[in-house]
Amino acid sequence: MKYFSSILFLLSLIHILSSCEAPPKEVKKHPNILIAIADDQSYPHAGIYGFAETQTPGFDYVAKNGVLFHNAFVAAPQCSPSRAAMLTGKNIWELEEAGTHASNFPKKFKVFTEVLEQQGYFTGYTGKPWGPGNWQISGRKQNPVGKAYNRHQLAHSPTKGIKPTDYARNFKDFYSQKEEGSPFVFWYGAHEPHRVYEYQSGVKAGKNIEAVQLPEFLPDTEVVRNDVLDYILEIEHFDHHLLQMIQFLEEKGELDNTFIVVTADNGMPFPYAKANVQEFGTHVPLVISMPNGLKGKKVDDPVGLIDLAPTLMELVESPQAMTTTGKSLMPVLTLEQHPAHRQYVLTGRERHTHARPDNLGYPARAIRTKEFLYVHHFDPDRWPQGDPVPQNLENDQRSKAKGFKSLYPGYHDVDPSPSKEVVMALEDSPYFEWAFAKRPQEQLYDIQKDPYCTKNIALLPEYKEVLGQLKQQLLNDLKAQGDPRASDNPIFDSYPRYSTMRNFKGFNERGQYNPAFSQ
Repeated sequence: MKYFSSILFLLSLIHILSSCEAPPKEVKKHPNILIAIADDQSYPHAGIYGFAETQTPGFDYVAKNGVLFHNAFVAAPQCSPSRAAMLTGKNIWELEEAGTHASNFPKKFKVFTEVLEQQGYFTGYTGKPWGPGNWQISGRKQNPVGKAYNRHQLAHSPTKGIKPTDYARNFKDFYSQKEEGSPFVFWYGAHEPHRVYEYQSGVKAGKNIEAVQLPEFLPDTEVVRNDVLDYILEIEHFDHHLLQMIQFLEEKGELDNTFIVVTADNGMPFPYAKANVQEFGTHVPLVISMPNGLKGKKVDDPVGLIDLAPTLMELVESPQAMTTTGKSLMPVLTLEQHPAHRQYVLTGRERHTHARPDNLGYPARAIRTKEFLYVHHFDPDRWPQGDPVPQNLENDQRSKAKGFKSLYPGYHDVDPSPSKEVVMALEDSPYFEWAFAKRPQEQLYDIQKDPYCTKNIALLPEYKEVLGQLKQQLLNDLKAQGDPRASDNPIFDSYPRYSTMRNFKGFNERGQYNPAFSQ
């Protein structure tokens, strides 16, 4: 009897001990990543910023459930260099060919999508990825942002200017192809609000032409007001698909485990905005929400979109996986009272379109604090938005016969638009001066007093000290980061352009390096 009692006691003890064992460790689930990028949208053109006639419930949702940034800046006021900087976490002068518009993207520059894919993330995009430019020539196997998901098209586009790509449905297609439980990084690159627009589509959609807010650098005319409303309508199209993606993630139970970024690649496609390092070319909207992150926080610190790559590396606990110039935003996203993120951001531009003889660019660099914007033009003898070209039908016909785009009317770094036509007709006005005229080597703007950069205070004696400090800081950083322009190296003017060319004099070979500026 004692023997059986001992056996029963031992069995009971084993059962109790086994039931007390620690439960198996739960495997940590990596967060999904959704990056939504509008094509050509300036700050503050979103509903939550208070911009009249703009309804952006998707953007506003992310802001209310995350962090809203008031001073976010792209590295360049143009599509492909801005996107390359975002992907690599480096400034454009660190990226060789990828630092200028419509060139190539050297394979040696690591991008965060590739790193995440190597760590088990399922990657893809819809709409506009990195571009324009030639990524294949550098030996890459796919566009730097991943595999394309563009097969689904809308039955009817809302306007003639809006692309028929069904972004939301393509995201669902992408999601359906990933393995169960695997994390994803998806790049939603809308083609909107890039031009062209259907004129008066905003008014036709019910928007109030009297209510729209115009920046001071644009003349207040009915044509310009209509143009801005048409731009707003395309912002709303971008946001409509973003909202559908958010709702889909909620249906799938993935929303609470998804890191969401919503921003733009550069400013609005209007004179004195896109392709300018002034405020409306580089200052963009930005919201970020993350799993278990802060909600409803607003941030005034200057931040750069080059900060996204190191932020993502820290998010997936691989901070050493990329070498970047950017600085992680994780403290900003997780702490109610965060340390100062940055005192300033740097921006710059090189060539935009083929807008000058010899396919030359327009080299400019800028430093932006919360209070001031200092701009340095390395070659102020060049026209900032491309050379003016008088109409010459015979030359224009010859250009077209050779397969080139028209030279007329010049100023090709400004997208063709109704607003451009209005400003070009006001040749003796300040609007024309801001948009097209040659610029002094140095410009300084007091952003608090002059948010539209219409008053250059560089020569005022009371700002001499501020200008000197900002100039020195800018040039010191450019030299430390190896900017060729800081050492009078013109190599950026040698880099090839793979998009269309015009019949300007001198070098105009598409896809070829200009030997006159090679080192």
